[in-house]
Amino acid sequence: MWHSYFLLAVLSAGTVEPVTAYSNGKVSVACKDMVPQHGYDPSLDPPPYSITVDTSTFSPSDNVTVSLQVASSNTTFFKGFLIEARDAGKLESPAVGFFILTDPAESQLLQCGLNKGSGFLVTVVQKYKVYWVKIAGPVVSFRGATAVPSTAVSGQTTSPTALSTPFSSAGCGHSKSCLRDPVGCHPESDPRCFFLSFASDQEGSGVMFELSGPAEGYLSFALSLDKWMGNDDVYLCVNDGGRVTISAAYVSGRTPPELITEEDLWGRAWRLADGVIQCRFQRNILVPQGGNRFNLNQSYFLFLTHGISHQGVIHRHQRQPLISTNQKAITGYPEDLVGSRSPLLLKFHGVLMLTVWMWTVSTAIIIARHYKDCWPDTTLLGQKLWFQLHRTMAVLAVVLTAVAFTLPFIYRMGWSKHAASHPYIGCTVMALSVIQLIVGFLRPAPESPRRRIFNWVHLVTGTAGQILAVGCVFLGVAQQTLPLPSPWSSAVLTGWLLWIVLADLLLQNHSYRLRSRGNHNGDDKESLLFAQLEMQQHREGSKVKKMVLVVFVMGNTGFLAAFINTIANV
Repeated sequence: MWHSYFLLAVLSAGTVEPVTAYSNGKVSVACKDMVPQHGYDPSLDPPPYSITVDTSTFSPSDNVTVSLQVASSNTTFFKGFLIEARDAGKLESPAVGFFILTDPAESQLLQCGLNKGSGFLVTVVQKYKVYWVKIAGPVVSFRGATAVPSTAVSGQTTSPTALSTPFSSAGCGHSKSCLRDPVGCHPESDPRCFFLSFASDQEGSGVMFELSGPAEGYLSFALSLDKWMGNDDVYLCVNDGGRVTISAAYVSGRTPPELITEEDLWGRAWRLADGVIQCRFQRNILVPQGGNRFNLNQSYFLFLTHGISHQGVIHRHQRQPLISTNQKAITGYPEDLVGSRSPLLLKFHGVLMLTVWMWTVSTAIIIARHYKDCWPDTTLLGQKLWFQLHRTMAVLAVVLTAVAFTLPFIYRMGWSKHAASHPYIGCTVMALSVIQLIVGFLRPAPESPRRRIFNWVHLVTGTAGQILAVGCVFLGVAQQTLPLPSPWSSAVLTGWLLWIVLADLLLQNHSYRLRSRGNHNGDDKESLLFAQLEMQQHREGSKVKKMVLVVFVMGNTGFLAAFINTIANV
């Protein structure tokens, strides 16, 4: 059984631009090479479609009926098609003639350039990923002219070839620019190495890109004018059933990439081995104006990311992209570039929050709980030393927490939808911190009847805030926007938590032993001697507690420094 679409072609000696009939008609960009913008390579199997005409010769202004036919009932019917008429002796020359629709409900004309019309090469899309480009049709000869034999024509976009060897980091910083994660890794020997290199060709008209890294579905890099996702020129290497498709795309915002024409990509090659995707391609330095592509003679930030795909369809990356620290001129001098997967604002957020809750708050609590009797006669600005230290650290903690709290909102320009419970707990901690500060300023005098209420509110609010903050810190180090090494980060946090508990228990035990020694019911002489002994023990005990405080602060500083150093290098 034959299924057909019919078009009426009018051929003349004049040259006119091509026509199309397609499912939605929005394929003007395919007028020249007849390749649909699907991001996949054309099928190399024999096409199950053909073109027929109702005559083999024509005179100027003659009508020729052109039919696109499906070979058999077993063939899947097509979703769209594009037909053009070309000079059979110069198939790459502009199209000739123009079309008239026999049934506007079944097909439509396409505006290509300034005019409409022509036929007899055809591109047929069976489904989104399966299509044939420039299927050759019959030759219709001008009466009195010599016929030119019909020749099968393939699309300008050729299938990528397979690479036999992995990419190498040799030449990075000398003959080509490279961006690597981890810094200085070698893709030829390290399967965990994410690698992007690029270098201008000898003619100076194109740039060759190489992309490599461990990925389940796809690797991608983008050229961007800033460090924000959106309005970027993107290139994708997608594992599609054991082969890699290499395509170009454009990202207009925090949305999936929109695949665009591949006509300026060539020399495409790929390799799959041991869970590593590698792909290579070249593209022109300059591209036509008016599109969404970037010229390569300018400077851009480089984004490198990866993710999963299903049947060639990519999904959102779960890890923060690697972003070059500075803009790089693509055709400039070779450099060994560095980058980070964590935005600077979020690094500051992490450092400030860790400083507050690992160092400031824990020290302030320890001083208030165990050091009220260490400086009984020492005052600072009219208040006891321990209280001034405690209050200063508490106020500083609230201020730093507020500053750190705003940074993710500034970076995201709103609420994060991919941070799970971390932002909700963070908001609760921020609220409790403000409440604790207000309660502290409303602290009644020691002899006031409201003092007991204050003590309980201060204790409950502070304890709840600290517990939630610790949980929030554990969740924070697991966020993809601050990719700290796992399980190292959780192990260090656990060690820090045990360190605080150990210090508190040690000081509790020390205070208990001093109190137990102070219980005495002897005569006056013995009481006097015991009081002297107790004062001596108190002085010695204060020295021990002060030493414990120094060690405690040094330990907190060590844990904090380890995290700050790690954050600075992610």
